[in-house]
Amino acid sequence: MSSATTVDLYEVTMAMSYLREGMTGPATFSLFVRDMPSDRGFLVAAGLESTLDFLAGFRVGPDDVDAFASALRRPPRDLAPLLGTRFTGQVRAVPEGRIVLAGEPLLEVTAPLPQAQLVETYVLNQVSHQTTIASKAARCFLAAAGHPVVDFSLRRTHGPEAGFQAARLGAMVGFDGTSNVAAAVAEGMPAVGTMAHSYIEAFGTEEEAFRAFARSHPGPVTFLVDTYDTEAGVRVAARVLRDLGRPAGSAVRLDSGDLAALAWRARAVLDAAGLPDVRITASGGLDEYAVDELVRSGAPIDVYAVGTRVGVSADAPYLDSAYKMVEYDGRPVMKFSPAKVTAPGRKQVFRGSGFADVIGLHDEPGADGADQLLDTVMRRGERVAERPVPAESRARFADDLAGLPPEARLVRSPVAPRAESSARLVALTERVRRRIEAHVFAAAAGSGPPRGG
Repeated sequence: MSSATTVDLYEVTMAMSYLREGMTGPATFSLFVRDMPSDRGFLVAAGLESTLDFLAGFRVGPDDVDAFASALRRPPRDLAPLLGTRFTGQVRAVPEGRIVLAGEPLLEVTAPLPQAQLVETYVLNQVSHQTTIASKAARCFLAAAGHPVVDFSLRRTHGPEAGFQAARLGAMVGFDGTSNVAAAVAEGMPAVGTMAHSYIEAFGTEEEAFRAFARSHPGPVTFLVDTYDTEAGVRVAARVLRDLGRPAGSAVRLDSGDLAALAWRARAVLDAAGLPDVRITASGGLDEYAVDELVRSGAPIDVYAVGTRVGVSADAPYLDSAYKMVEYDGRPVMKFSPAKVTAPGRKQVFRGSGFADVIGLHDEPGADGADQLLDTVMRRGERVAERPVPAESRARFADDLAGLPPEARLVRSPVAPRAESSARLVALTERVRRRIEAHVFAAAAGSGPPRGG
């Protein structure tokens, strides 16, 4: 299916109307998150790279026109004005990996109005989903307090593309590997994996399974030890590893039960067997809350494998995100709806020390020393720079995380910094509000019955 048809129908109907009315002037749409999800002290900007890929390749072809016509139950000739539409606009955005706050634009699209409208659905989908997952993964990285974290989410994410993104985004915020082979190869990440319980069950005993696995894999191995009795499984694994001389880099994996208590018992068995270098990996329904508890308990777990709960961001699976017009043909616009008021005009985010963020207008100078978050990443429908390598996004995240206030980094009950609006943005908002109110009230008065009638 062409990506041009990955669109909500109302984008098509609006674009058709704009074209009919000759409304093809430049429009700016701002994508932002209205409110932070519960238990989030920050968000990690993500989804920009796939968005730019989409915009650079966006074309409405004959098959797309036929699909639009079919959906609207109209003849294809009625949709012909859309044929050949491509994205020719500009994008200013926060680079992937940067930490952002509620209310701050993650990106702004400026393009002829029909184009900017047609791409809304896909752009909002990519940025919302990936920012959600990156932010969840970042909290797991924080909770692990320096212990390696790896991604095991592919089998339960909402489709293989979502699984690929979960692996990529985990690496961006500090994960050390993924079980997802496609993502590992494509993104240059370490691929990690052990064995399933079915592998153990296929053999007569755990020892047969462990020795067979070791024969196929001459390097370090990780044995899954909780198929039957965890402590007995650790003893068997220790015996096999010691017999084969494989302690360096090898591990046992705990996947169920009281992971803290089992980790202590496993560590004691391994140490008694003279295997202090054999690590303990924990998995099984882990997220930042469980990892935080295990780390705080002092459990001797070396590696945390997180999967389902992180790959779908189970506790906060969506963002209250929006893609709203803020300017059309040089005229700032805004929305008044209760709890959904938007601020007019193209914007910039100025970051001061300690995340003292100010949302201002795009042409403001900003305070001395303030960092400007939005960069121009696309002009005339083409990228302005090469795609960043994963290490660049990871470094951006690490730098921002180092400056994040401690209360925003908490796993439980974090306090998110709040961005303020600049004086110029506040003044523009008030002017636009007064202008719109005057028009609305005048129109309402004119449409009513004559006075005294």
